[in-house]
Amino acid sequence: MTRSAGRGLTATSTYLVLGFGSILYLVPFLWMLSTSLKTQDQVYEFPIRWIPQPIDWANFVELFTVAPFLTYTVNTIIITVFGVFGSVVSSAAAAYGFARFRFRGRNALFLVMLSTMMVPIWVTIVPSYVVFSEIGWIDTYLPILVPAFFAAPFNTFLLRQFFLGIPLELDEAAKLDGAGSVRIFFTIILPLAKPALLIVGLFSFLLYWNEYMGPLIFLQSQDKFPLSLGISNFVSSQSQDFPMMMAAAMFAMIPCVLLFAVAQKQFIQGIVVTGVKG
Repeated sequence: MTRSAGRGLTATSTYLVLGFGSILYLVPFLWMLSTSLKTQDQVYEFPIRWIPQPIDWANFVELFTVAPFLTYTVNTIIITVFGVFGSVVSSAAAAYGFARFRFRGRNALFLVMLSTMMVPIWVTIVPSYVVFSEIGWIDTYLPILVPAFFAAPFNTFLLRQFFLGIPLELDEAAKLDGAGSVRIFFTIILPLAKPALLIVGLFSFLLYWNEYMGPLIFLQSQDKFPLSLGISNFVSSQSQDFPMMMAAAMFAMIPCVLLFAVAQKQFIQGIVVTGVKG
């Protein structure tokens, strides 16, 4: 077998494995989509009918009549917008400090920040609840949104690695023209870091759009529930209505799927450019 033939066989095998894996991952999604468009009777048909006959779109309409899904959606948008903004801005500022400023204990402080990612969330739930309860933040969005403005360690790490790849000569040239650190950050670093900022924004969007643990612990009023918590309550009240449950899950997934479909190229590019660079 020639070398080119061997490479072709390897590539073909790789694509076959990846294709098979993709199908395995798509089956639950397709099953959920199919079920969300079925009537209650069609769910129990055997053999399974993947394409409903007829297609019933009424499940998505009924969501907004049997439960306050419009309120859930608005609440989710509020949490996501402020969460993404706070996470991107604070992480970029912290990453800029770690990448460009020289101060005693910088590396140790950065290591301490990264080590917080190893602390399980279950360890901090009770202390966090006690603190937020003492200052009167329970049943508000503050316990969920305020921490977003204090630099997520993972996002800070990604942005720092990208900032380290930006030549220091650009900063020095700007300083010769009289630019300060803040101006350099906004006029040089951030414009050059758009791919990295985009990937951090995408990660933050997925995090806050699907946020469940925070609302479950800190929110008590149903009119403040996001989609994740609202769907959980909805499923418990519609335990036998599988088409409605799948329609609710599909409704919550649509923004994430559309976002990835639109920004897929930027998503992959961001993963590449935020790699470790020294």
